[in-house]
Amino acid sequence: MTLDRLLQQRGDAADIPPLDTWHPALSGDMDIVIHPDGTWQHEGQPFTSPAVAKLLASLLRLDDEGYCLVTPAERWRVQVVDRPLLIVEADFYADAWWFKTQFDDVVRLDHQHPLTLTATPDGELAPECAVRFGLAARLHRNVFYRLVEQAQIHELAGGRSECRLYSAGEWHRLGVWDHGVAGEVS
Repeated sequence: MTLDRLLQQRGDAADIPPLDTWHPALSGDMDIVIHPDGTWQHEGQPFTSPAVAKLLASLLRLDDEGYCLVTPAERWRVQVVDRPLLIVEADFYADAWWFKTQFDDVVRLDHQHPLTLTATPDGELAPECAVRFGLAARLHRNVFYRLVEQAQIHELAGGRSECRLYSAGEWHRLGVWDHGVAGEVS
C-alpha cells in the first residue's frame, strides 16, 4: 500500500468521514509513526505537508488491533507513541472549556469528552481528552499551564490533593499529588 493510494481513496473532503461505518479487513501495517509532540513521520521522515497529516488524521481511529487509517476499502495499522492528537488551544465560553487539536478537531470538555489521567510512555500521569472514534488528545504544555491557572485545588483523603477544572457542570481532573510532593502536579 502506498500513501498516495490511501490519500486518493480519501479524496479532498475537509470533514471527518463516517469511519464508524467502514469495516474493511486489516490490510497490514503502514510505516507511519505519530510522536507525542504531534509530529507525523512516514518511512522515518517527517511529513513536509501539514495538509497531508491533517487529511490522514481524519482517517484515523482506534480499533482492537490498534490505531488504524481507514477507508471504505482498506484499513492500515500505524504506530502511535502516546496519543495521536494534541490539544493546542483552549477557550472558555458558554460555561465550558472548548479544546482545539492541531488538526482542528473541536471538542467541548464535558461528560462525553472528559479529561482523564493516563500514563505517558515515560510513566507519568497526564491528562487526556476523548475526541472521536476512540482517539484521545494530550494537552500541549502551554494549554495545560493555562488550564492549571484556572483550576482549583481539592484536598483528598490520605494526604493527597488534586487539581480540578470546572467545565459544563462537572469537575475534571488535571492532576493529583501527595502532600509530600507539593508543587508537582502529575
